[in-house]
Amino acid sequence: MSKVVITAALTGVLATREQCPYIPYTPEEIAEEGRRAVEAGAAILHIHARQDNGAPAFDVETYRRIYEAVRAKTPDVIINFSTGAVGIPREERIHHIKALKPDMAALNMGSMNYAIYSPKTKQFYFDFVFQNPFADIQYFLTSMREAGTLPEMEAFDCGHIHNATPFIDMGLLKPPYVFSFVMGVLGGIPATVENLLHQARNVPPGSHWQVIGIGRKQWALVAGALTLGGHIRVGLEDNFYLPEGPMAKSNGELVEAAVRFARALGREPASIAEARQMLQLPPVHV
Repeated sequence: MSKVVITAALTGVLATREQCPYIPYTPEEIAEEGRRAVEAGAAILHIHARQDNGAPAFDVETYRRIYEAVRAKTPDVIINFSTGAVGIPREERIHHIKALKPDMAALNMGSMNYAIYSPKTKQFYFDFVFQNPFADIQYFLTSMREAGTLPEMEAFDCGHIHNATPFIDMGLLKPPYVFSFVMGVLGGIPATVENLLHQARNVPPGSHWQVIGIGRKQWALVAGALTLGGHIRVGLEDNFYLPEGPMAKSNGELVEAAVRFARALGREPASIAEARQMLQLPPVHV
């Protein structure tokens, strides 16, 4: 079977050290976690910015510090910056992409309710509407094209895949198309292998796709994606726990587990150079 590209989502924006003490906050901590992930077998690092106290950061300077720290530790890794945010103007959601021109950037492909529900307390947490109207998606796509940044289209539900269609027609999206199926968020598509198969069948020709499983169901989805020929994402943004049950102590441990899964199913992790070739990304000049 084909090589599998492994992405490590290092920190996210919602998880705190109260939930998992190993979440990196500072640029130096994020870069060190990136090094561990790359040494374990990751080719792409998906990164949100944090303030030093762990709060979300959206300013260009923080992203610049992260970019430089990551490049110093892992010079050739594929850097994928987030553009996801709630209540932030679209210009601010994309300004670090325009300024820093990373290899890739996440592009949220639709609006949705987004929440965490606790059956124990019978309460919702992080209950908000994640707004991504077509006009904003078009604005982000235009900005990414100007920056030479490859969009990673994040589909939280079935219809989000098809939201790419008008932008393919406009010529704003060109192959290779890169989709991420985010599964297990309340308000989006549930995390089942049956739903993963449905999503995989619906991407347009010329697409690469990966699965992003939220929570402990991640590992069943990783196995499903590997079997179906897709790519995979793991990391402390999405799930804290190893397949055997204990909490991971680093992103590197989660990537190591993903590599074990891949090799058990006859897949070999793609090197950074191989992933760049698959995704038609130029090498980094250092």
